[in-house]
Amino acid sequence: MVQKINGIFEARRGKKKMKRVSQSTESSSGRAHSQRLVSVQSMLRQTGRYRTLERDLMELHERKLFEYFLVVALHKTKAGVPYLPEVTQQFPLKFERSFKFMREAEDQLKVIPQFCFPDAKDWAPVDNFPSETFSFVLTGEDGSRRFGYCRRLLPSSKGRRLPEVYCIVSRLGCFDMFSKILDEVEKRRAISPALVQPFIRGIMEAPFPAPGRTISIKNFLPGSGTEVIELCRPSDSRLEHVDFECLFSSLSLRLLLRVIASLLLERRVIFTADKLSTLSKCCHAMVALLYPFTWQHTYIPVLPPSMMDIVCTPTPFIVGLLSSSLGRLKELPLEEVLVVDLGNSRFLRQMDDEDSILPHKLQAALEHVLERRKELACDVADNPSEPSSLSSVVSEVFVRFFVEIVGHYSLFMGGSDRDEESSREAFRKAVSSKSLRRFLEVFMETQMFAGFVQEREFRRQGLKGLFEMRAQDYLDSLPGSENRGVNKFLKGLGHKMKFLSKK
Repeated sequence: MVQKINGIFEARRGKKKMKRVSQSTESSSGRAHSQRLVSVQSMLRQTGRYRTLERDLMELHERKLFEYFLVVALHKTKAGVPYLPEVTQQFPLKFERSFKFMREAEDQLKVIPQFCFPDAKDWAPVDNFPSETFSFVLTGEDGSRRFGYCRRLLPSSKGRRLPEVYCIVSRLGCFDMFSKILDEVEKRRAISPALVQPFIRGIMEAPFPAPGRTISIKNFLPGSGTEVIELCRPSDSRLEHVDFECLFSSLSLRLLLRVIASLLLERRVIFTADKLSTLSKCCHAMVALLYPFTWQHTYIPVLPPSMMDIVCTPTPFIVGLLSSSLGRLKELPLEEVLVVDLGNSRFLRQMDDEDSILPHKLQAALEHVLERRKELACDVADNPSEPSSLSSVVSEVFVRFFVEIVGHYSLFMGGSDRDEESSREAFRKAVSSKSLRRFLEVFMETQMFAGFVQEREFRRQGLKGLFEMRAQDYLDSLPGSENRGVNKFLKGLGHKMKFLSKK
């Protein structure tokens, strides 16, 4: 399957070559290109620098599996007004860490109920309601993220009643693992709500698992005795709970690639849909497509109506908004923003240059191979309609796309900080495609690119992910003379080059 994908890219964009890099300057013509470069540089100055992966990893030993557990229910302040969500239970009751953490947690507790019930005004008591699982994301001021894993269900009583939400807030993005925890919460709650808190306490006191490791938790369950629950933190959880087909069924490929192009330049993007599930699935899928890059800015897959002023910020964001809020959106003083209507596969607002951002041949190759995704899925599994098969194909397609763009990064890693500017230019000019060099000139100014470089500098001797393996395969596939030419040039400079983001 990977070989077929690689073959399609090579056939559609021609044989890409690495080239010797001259020290001469390269002119950049075109008004649109210049405007993009100025826009991204301006955005970088506004947003500042977020925390790096290294700082996050240094804190891992201080973390627990999750930070707190909440129960959120609906209530009315008076007759005739919509229901409002509120926290009815919280564990732990007090936060015993730093003042900064306490302040952040208290601020989050004020908004989490709105994320648990963004559709609170639409609810009325019901007799039956099948439990549902969903998630949301909270982005801190420093760019750090916390994930909210939710199980919405009806209280165990008779008659018409309102649902409540059990919510776990964690720094870990592991949907399947926390879904298993919520399964156990729901099972104990069905016996007695009093069994939930001891179970949650046992989870919180468990050791923080390393990627790929399993932890065992013992807990007493009436009628069953002591149970041992095993929780595995996956080595790679980026495709968990990702439904690419929902995204493809909501947007044409041409529009999808225009959205990806806009996100790579860290523009502001708003998705709208009639259903919460569509918003959540499509936003999660769109962010997953950016791998090996990470969206560094505000990310709110489902934005509560009460927080809509966020879309007026001048900094980058990805936001999901229910279609019922479009009327109010049009009244707000928006900056330049791309508004994507998932229900009708169209743009409600755009910048009009989205189709010219990506290098033309690469964009054509990407579109062509995605049109064959179901055919390629046959090479992955006996049942190509399985979501996991389709996810693998789509993931590999975009990995190859980004390998074409920055797959030569490892040739320029390490060394000293000397002559950093020329090192960045050498990396960009090491590709022969003029359109790709022009794209890189803008893309290399983004925080997404800076984070990519910093992460690989930090874990250079660590485990290699899918992208690193595919990039190495790509370099190994280059004709020997080309690879030797690049390495000879690097040695001629007297040191390995480094292109860390400008400070």
